[in-house]
Amino acid sequence: MTATQAPAPRDPAAPALVELDGVSKYYGNIKALENVSLEVHAGEISCVLGDNGAGKSTLIKIIAGLHRHDAGTFLIEGEEITLANPRDALDRGIATVYQDLAVVPLMPVWRNFFLGSEPTKGAGPFKRLDVRRMRETTRAELLRMGIDLRDVDQPIGTLSGGERQCVAIARAVYFGAKVLVLDEPTAALGVKQSGVVLKYVAAARDAGLGVVLITHNPHHAYLVGDRFVLLKRGAMSGSHTKDGVTLDELTRQMAGGSELDELSHELERAPSPGDPGVRPEGDETP
Repeated sequence: MTATQAPAPRDPAAPALVELDGVSKYYGNIKALENVSLEVHAGEISCVLGDNGAGKSTLIKIIAGLHRHDAGTFLIEGEEITLANPRDALDRGIATVYQDLAVVPLMPVWRNFFLGSEPTKGAGPFKRLDVRRMRETTRAELLRMGIDLRDVDQPIGTLSGGERQCVAIARAVYFGAKVLVLDEPTAALGVKQSGVVLKYVAAARDAGLGVVLITHNPHHAYLVGDRFVLLKRGAMSGSHTKDGVTLDELTRQMAGGSELDELSHELERAPSPGDPGVRPEGDETP
């Protein structure tokens, strides 16, 4: 499915691809996550928003199988599970694209596309990489996602940050991911490149994947998101669907709401005697 095709309607009776219910994670006496819930449905984008230290990284690691949760339930397609490791998550269809990306900059795009899963041909001492197949598949899969690269033989390090993110998304779709977890994909990008990445995030959604978009940017989240979970100091500070919250309210909650109002009041500059409308002390002239 291309980015221009309309997504198939979601079956409301189908279980969530991934569901976290009251999940908590502790490191000794430190509560990294406490009572956090999240639903990820096929053909939808669930956005997790929060500042640094809000618990976003811990949540990613639990979904990706790096860490085990200490309380609550973690379900994949209605089945309660505990992931043993990241390979276990991949085998169950959960692919995670981290902010720093797992790429080798000097290798060509097609080598990075198949990194760790290279197809081969021949047998025994004649077994070798199927380079032609990898080149053709990489080019075809990127085009299917609407990504038209100049040359799949160019080193991936020569691509822009947005293009590298798009290659990682296309790779996850090709290798059969059902759930795509994106860790701050637009954090280090400009406005134009961020728009390109969000377009391919929407393309993954339209291909039927459930997407978890981790971000601190409410404007980017609201452009593509269907569900929003806000984290603050490891706990949920809000949970909304797209039709239940406006961008202004989402931004306000993300920024701290009443705390921001209080800070704004504290930062107001006190009027000085030279300001218009301020009378010198002792001047009682009407």
